[in-house]
Amino acid sequence: MRRLEGQAAIVTGAAQGLGEAIARRLAQEGCSGVALCDVNEPKVKETAAAIAAETGCTAFGMKTDVTNDQEVAALVQAAMDQFGKLDILVANAGILRSGDILDLSPSDWRLVIEVNLTGYFLCAQAAARVMVPRKSGKIIQINSKSGKKGSFRNSAYASSKFGGIGLTQSIALDLAPHGIRVNAVCPGNLLDGTLWQQSLYEQYARNQGLTVEQVRAKYEQQVPLGRGCTYDDVCNVVVFLASDESSYMTGQAINVTGGQEMR
Repeated sequence: MRRLEGQAAIVTGAAQGLGEAIARRLAQEGCSGVALCDVNEPKVKETAAAIAAETGCTAFGMKTDVTNDQEVAALVQAAMDQFGKLDILVANAGILRSGDILDLSPSDWRLVIEVNLTGYFLCAQAAARVMVPRKSGKIIQINSKSGKKGSFRNSAYASSKFGGIGLTQSIALDLAPHGIRVNAVCPGNLLDGTLWQQSLYEQYARNQGLTVEQVRAKYEQQVPLGRGCTYDDVCNVVVFLASDESSYMTGQAINVTGGQEMR
């Protein structure tokens, strides 16, 4: 049985990678409508069309900068116009700029905080404004294990994710009286994912003085279960949090880390 039958969702940062995987999984689980957004307009529209063709779900892609409150409001309105309601927001859009505290530029710091934290706030706020009148909704942030524990030469990202958990807990309190649940998912290292393949291996190898192969081995060795996190690992928890199976859960930050983080 599909667990999200007839629901309408927005997924941010959904042109590729984890966001694409989440959007596809929501459609496979029965969502009747999924709005995908990303700053990469051609790719997000292509991804939405592919998901619609594969699943029969009504899906559309829209260029949206999550740091721009007017663009976020327009995204939510487009979803309401298309679907008539909004049941699920998955705030996945994120960015990473790593560097030692002595070298990290203020511009990189501000960019990471703006996208990862302010972007989440703006999306959650816009979604909540249309969920409150219906007394129903689920807001899910894709956080990180770096939201639970400091990250070596990665202070901007960890700070944005620590802030994301605080924001999740705070808006969960604000929205609980309206029947809206707010939770976060904290994945481990998605070592075969798009972000790692296109950016993080190179960033971490450069910043830590390692080869790409040594970076992968280092991060695998930190996981008690002995492997990296996968998109399916994350999607399984997202679907659970979006479904009625988690109806008594709000304000939580769920680890999906293979035991690497247990707090």
